[in-house]
Amino acid sequence: CAARGAALEALVRALCTPSELERYRMFVGDLEKVVSLLLCLSSRLARVQNAMRRIDGNTDAEERQSLNERHQLLSRQREDAKDLKENLDRRERVVSGILAKYLTDQQLRDYRDFVEVKTSLLIEQKDLEEQIKLLEEQLENLEKSIG
Repeated sequence: CAARGAALEALVRALCTPSELERYRMFVGDLEKVVSLLLCLSSRLARVQNAMRRIDGNTDAEERQSLNERHQLLSRQREDAKDLKENLDRRERVVSGILAKYLTDQQLRDYRDFVEVKTSLLIEQKDLEEQIKLLEEQLENLEKSIG
């Protein structure tokens, strides 16, 4: 994916104006940031929701309050990140329109595939990171219970 991205950027650099190239670069850079932010916030929100489901009569009021506040904050932040993603999607359409002036149909399909694959890989990477974190927590809990 990185090699495809580099080849695509070289093609855009050769064909587009400097300002169009900069728009392309900003979009690709922001794609990674916004998708990563959205995934991170969703993951953190899911962990808080799981913790909230484990609340029982033994949970003190302070911990309940803390979880509720974290849930509200993360929910707002995730909504803000969704707005950023919608803005990014609009920017992608603008960049795609710019590239359509210069690229062949196949090159344009390659660009769209690159964006889709990059997004998919970011999601897969975040999922793997979450699985690792969960397994590390389970291992730590197991080690504590053993001794």
